[in-house]
Amino acid sequence: MDKLLTALPALGCVIGMPLMMVFMMRGKGSQRHAPHDDDASGEAARLRAEVQELRREVADRGDIAS
Repeated sequence: MDKLLTALPALGCVIGMPLMMVFMMRGKGSQRHAPHDDDASGEAARLRAEVQELRREVADRGDIAS
């Protein structure tokens, strides 16, 4: 019985670590999904509008040679 209590923490580590790795990898896979198309297209449209606005501002200042 005394040997069993001594070996129990070591067995816990040997068995527990691979199980934790499996659970962590399984959880990470669910977070990898790409954002919804609506979110991505809305973000892209917003960024395009911002770039266009910045280009107009720079052109109005005359800082670029087009």
